[in-house]
Amino acid sequence: MNHTPNRSGHDGPRFTSADYMKFIIPSLIGILFFIVPIPSGDGFTIPVAFLSNWLIDLIGGIVPTIAVIMMGISVVGSLIAYAVKPAFILERPHLNTLFNVTPFWFVMRVIGFIAGFMTLLVIGPEAITSEFTGGLLLYQLIPILFATFLFAGMLLPLLLNFGLLEFVGTMLIKVMRPLFRLPGRASLDALASWVGDATIGILLTTRQYEEGYYTKREASIIATTFSVVSITFTIVILSYMKLDAYFPHYYGTIILSGIVAALIMPRIYPLSRKPDTAYEKTELKPEEPVPANVPMRVWALRQALLKSKSSKGAGATFKDGFQNVLDMWLGILPVVMAVGTIALVIAEHTSLFTILGKPFEPILMLLQVPEAEAAAQTMVVGFADMFLPAVLGSGIESELTRFVIACVSVTQLIFMSEVGGLLLGSKLPISFFDLVLIFLLRTIITLPIIVGIAHLIF
Repeated sequence: MNHTPNRSGHDGPRFTSADYMKFIIPSLIGILFFIVPIPSGDGFTIPVAFLSNWLIDLIGGIVPTIAVIMMGISVVGSLIAYAVKPAFILERPHLNTLFNVTPFWFVMRVIGFIAGFMTLLVIGPEAITSEFTGGLLLYQLIPILFATFLFAGMLLPLLLNFGLLEFVGTMLIKVMRPLFRLPGRASLDALASWVGDATIGILLTTRQYEEGYYTKREASIIATTFSVVSITFTIVILSYMKLDAYFPHYYGTIILSGIVAALIMPRIYPLSRKPDTAYEKTELKPEEPVPANVPMRVWALRQALLKSKSSKGAGATFKDGFQNVLDMWLGILPVVMAVGTIALVIAEHTSLFTILGKPFEPILMLLQVPEAEAAAQTMVVGFADMFLPAVLGSGIESELTRFVIACVSVTQLIFMSEVGGLLLGSKLPISFFDLVLIFLLRTIITLPIIVGIAHLIF
């Protein structure tokens, strides 16, 4: 067999044309599905999101029922693993990881299943089953997550297993390390979130953390700093605020304030205190430094080809993808249902967020934001759900104030009905206290920037 010459001048393995194709073809397909925007309706989306929406349109009516069944399987499987400890679960690493969980996460799965079951059958307190709490999650969010998990989970190996992250990561080491204290490969996670969806970015980060490519600190930073909601959802928020004409200003403000937060957050508590150690069940795979005598692009290609050369066939890739889907359906859906329902019940039926928002009133007045009293509670209610600030703030007369609320609700990034629930349900070393603190710090960092830009626009 003829080998393609190693032109780098660096001693190492030589690669065949087949090795190049094994890297290029799956990687291009992965980029197409996760990164490249395509026209959809009145805007753009990515193919994974397009497929998810297509599936929801096709079988959306039965997805809540399927999701509750999945939550039930998660609870029963965890109960069997805890009480019976059968060999067929404990001796299979994937099933053991999926069902053999700590008591806390078992309780969260039970709460999620009960909330989903009650909402599906409309039994029990209306505070749990109403369209603004359990109904919002089960009938609006859960179907999106269910479909996204299916397609993203099956297709994630195209990004992870064939060298694309090794190539991108090596090329961007000199950007990501000094600016954000992160590996270069984190840039693809961020791009997947911005172009696609926060869910996709978190899944990509979690998977790489579990495989040893990120330390606890790096994974925590990426998931809580770059997992921004999709462009599509930001447009929905802006439209609800009746500020469609200001989209370029709006998205530019989000990007600028988001970059500032991304520069600061990794350098302060709690993210700066996360240990630079690997996930307990794997070994750390640190970035290899680029040799001084080898061009960056040549070394990046070499790392990518080494990864693709070591990857297994289509059968193993399909199995890997299917396991991803099961992890997300059984491990994450019940946690999102539990955490999201609790947060929305508090937001809808208590004055907690109104009280917590009071300290922001003098800050907003100092920053000369009109209708500061009405805007104050929107500064914290977004912790429950990102769309709630828009719901509460849409009636405010001042365009400047509505603009500020729309921008802040996106740059806060953490909201328990989706991102927060996903993070708590994942293997990432992020606690509820971490999420509260990160949410508040991001608000404090981005608010003055957003208000300053708003005063220039209006």
